[in-house]
Amino acid sequence: MSVATSAPPGMTSEQPRIRPRNFHLSDLGIIAGAAASSLSLVWLVFERLTLLSGSGGFLVCWILGFLTIYWLVVREVEDRVAAVDKLWTVVITLGALFLIVPLVSIVVFIIAKGIKAFTFTFFVQTQQFVAPTSGAKAGGALHSIVGTLEQVGIAILISVPLALATAVFLNEIGGKGRRLVRMLVDAMSGVPSIVAGLFIYAVVIIGLGWGFSGFAAALALSILMLPTVTRTSEEVLRLVPGGLREAGLALGSQEWRVTWSVVLPTARSGLITAVILGVARAIGETAPLLFTAFGNTVLNANAFHGAQDSLSLFAYTLIRFPQVAEQQRAWTGAMVLMFIVLVLFVVARIVGRQGGVGRKALRAAAVPTPYEPTEDTEIE
Repeated sequence: MSVATSAPPGMTSEQPRIRPRNFHLSDLGIIAGAAASSLSLVWLVFERLTLLSGSGGFLVCWILGFLTIYWLVVREVEDRVAAVDKLWTVVITLGALFLIVPLVSIVVFIIAKGIKAFTFTFFVQTQQFVAPTSGAKAGGALHSIVGTLEQVGIAILISVPLALATAVFLNEIGGKGRRLVRMLVDAMSGVPSIVAGLFIYAVVIIGLGWGFSGFAAALALSILMLPTVTRTSEEVLRLVPGGLREAGLALGSQEWRVTWSVVLPTARSGLITAVILGVARAIGETAPLLFTAFGNTVLNANAFHGAQDSLSLFAYTLIRFPQVAEQQRAWTGAMVLMFIVLVLFVVARIVGRQGGVGRKALRAAAVPTPYEPTEDTEIE
């Protein structure tokens, strides 16, 4: 039996389907031609016909001219639908490039500044016997690297379980206190970092008399991480399909087990992203560490006793010295901090890609039933 297919109104069966997302070699030629022609036109207007000047205005006029010419050419070559689609594709691509260029510029600038004092000894020595007049490659930042890893690690252990529990409460459980908890989380998102440091300084260091320590710094960093991880985790949990929850409950599982075995594994990739955002919020902070960790020039691996340094404090302290060698060491510390964050992000994304849930998660959420059919059981 053959099924007759009818073409949409206004289009015969012989006409090819419009696929505006397809990119061919001719599209590259159209883009190059539109860019060159718009550049020539704008240069003619700026340099010969008017008294306009300025690189910013020239760039804006060039982009507008390029988009106009590109849209007109594509509309003549293909049709209006493809022209509109490809125009917005170019606009979004240009916007992405404008965002990537500053990021790449910052990374290249930090590497160019920090590579001058970068040596292997930077990871195995401290600043204990380094004077301001020493060379740029003298000493290292072992004490700062250890302090950064310990402080951020403790902050993760404190804030992540609390943030995930709060997100589960807001999205999965709810109750009368949901509005109050969400209001507090939103209010904490706007707390300046120095206020968190002053709070820990007043309560823990002065009030309890614990003194400066890496643990006090971790408490301040956890205050900054908690609202970021909570809000992001809540948004991620909202994206979990409700059908998965219903399937787990239909199999006879309790609500807490469905959340633990189905909802959280499904959102694992997004939850790891939330933790990444929290780490990025806290790892580069300096203001709260001035009142909690205080800084040090020797290695202190005990985060619960004595002042401790971090890479952010290391860079902040040395960049204020007038000596060029000290400033170069500060840029090297900033570069190492950037690479540590990059490594953490890459590892987290690799782990996050292994997330997801399927039949195994649903089976794990289900409770065994008292009746299990055997192979001889017939289903009528």
